[in-house]
Amino acid sequence: MTRLTRRGLLGGAALGTLTLAACKTAPSAAPAYDGALAFNHGVASGDPLPGGVILWTRVTPVSGSGPVPVVWEVFEAGALAASGETVTSEARDFTVKVDVGGLKPSTDYTYRFRAAASGGEVISPEGRTRTTAASGDTAVKLAVVSCSNWQFGLFNAYRALAAEEGLDAVVHLGDYLYEYGTDGYGGDVAEMLGRPHDPPTEIISLSDYRRRHAQYKSDPDLQAAHAAAPWICTWDDHESANDAYRAGAQNHNPEEGEGDWSERKQRALQAYFEWMPMREPVSGGVTSKVWRSFRFGDVATIHALDSRLTGRSDALDWGAALAGAEGQQEIGLRVMQTMQAASHPDRTMLGAEQEAWLAAELAASVNSGASWQVLANQVVMARTKLPDFTRLLTPEQVAAQDMPEVVAFIPFTALGLPWNLDAWDGFVAARERLYASAGAAGARMVVLAGDTHTAYANELFDLGGERRGVEFACTSISSPGMGAYVKAVPDLGQMIADANDEIVWHDPFGHGYTLVTLTAEEARGTYRKVSTVYAREFTTETVASYTCRIEDGAVTGLSPA
Repeated sequence: MTRLTRRGLLGGAALGTLTLAACKTAPSAAPAYDGALAFNHGVASGDPLPGGVILWTRVTPVSGSGPVPVVWEVFEAGALAASGETVTSEARDFTVKVDVGGLKPSTDYTYRFRAAASGGEVISPEGRTRTTAASGDTAVKLAVVSCSNWQFGLFNAYRALAAEEGLDAVVHLGDYLYEYGTDGYGGDVAEMLGRPHDPPTEIISLSDYRRRHAQYKSDPDLQAAHAAAPWICTWDDHESANDAYRAGAQNHNPEEGEGDWSERKQRALQAYFEWMPMREPVSGGVTSKVWRSFRFGDVATIHALDSRLTGRSDALDWGAALAGAEGQQEIGLRVMQTMQAASHPDRTMLGAEQEAWLAAELAASVNSGASWQVLANQVVMARTKLPDFTRLLTPEQVAAQDMPEVVAFIPFTALGLPWNLDAWDGFVAARERLYASAGAAGARMVVLAGDTHTAYANELFDLGGERRGVEFACTSISSPGMGAYVKAVPDLGQMIADANDEIVWHDPFGHGYTLVTLTAEEARGTYRKVSTVYAREFTTETVASYTCRIEDGAVTGLSPA
């Protein structure tokens, strides 16, 4: 049986080869690799700037040993625009990452890699990338994704995303992969689909993390999505371990031989940086310092955050807080203590350094004339509680619940409490500090969120009732959300929206991605879903679309589009 987690309860064909006009390129000056090579993991680009972009691939030695020289090439309209050579080796798992500069703003490019082997030259697949605008008000189109679990289904949503035209970037909000073994989260579905994790055990060592990254990037649909546009990536928890925070994780267990958390975290980060198309922290600095900003002309600045591994305080969880409580008095005491802890000013989601950085970046973006300040943030920011299931569910619906965790949770919903303390609801003072920074800067925030495997359109207000922005939260690529566990409640999404002042629309079912389109005056979130993740044949549909505007310098509420 699938194990229910907090996040579970919360929440076309691959791109063909791009055609390049024939052109002559200089052969590599390095000797050919003495063995056979292959490009088995596709190509990717990321961290786009007006004049540059990161290019990524992985070359796989089929035979032989030693370092591998690799040539990279960038083309504009079929003509060679830039090229160079680098060397990879076993020390970085034969991954290749190049920071290409000297490119034109707002320009589409194609790119590829070549490697000379003893049996002949091997050429990678080709990808499309795009630089950002240096200025101007050309619309920006983003695809927002999160939560791609290999074991829980096919990556059909990635294949659909790859077919979207005119993407400026893909924003991945984390849970790019999952750390569980075949006996863990999603193992039963994996057995049904013939899609088990590799390695089959939970990933702990550097070799484990590298193998899991390699498995995920072997997927042709994920490869197609990477080849379609540059990615802006940040991690959530499963890239290391479930419900991670600065000093530990729910799924890290030293007593079971999993070692020191800081060492495991560093191994996970090393593999992540090797395998992802992103710039890495400055050598000698904080190894998890990946918060960074991207300017898209005068339309938007995207601020990518780390809300997990650098500054997040210890986890709060209602299950742990109320475990063993007997009687209303003891339950009430523990509820009060937990809410006080969630609101404590010392609790941080981002950490003091990142909070100060974000405050300065929001102000700089506004002062530079950017219309929107977009937070690439992992977890839901809106205040969220569950509806009172003790009152709203019929006896037949209660009887239909076949998971003990859901049945046990029903009485809790009568308390009217914020229930996902792993999200910003567990960091109340930190959220207010962020809102205060946004207010002081005059920021017009569009918050992007993932994590819950469900879709939201939210309006954000501080505790004083001031509007601070809107939130577009995407559903998952394949991980199951609340609608997969709470049975026989087809209007669950509307129930949740009705119970919350900040939630305009909620969809707890299905899988897909969100298209976020930004102009100088409007932000639009379009929610796209695939019909299945259990079969290769599927359809894609738009299930909702919401917009807000800038009027008199401030963000309006959301309206259906």
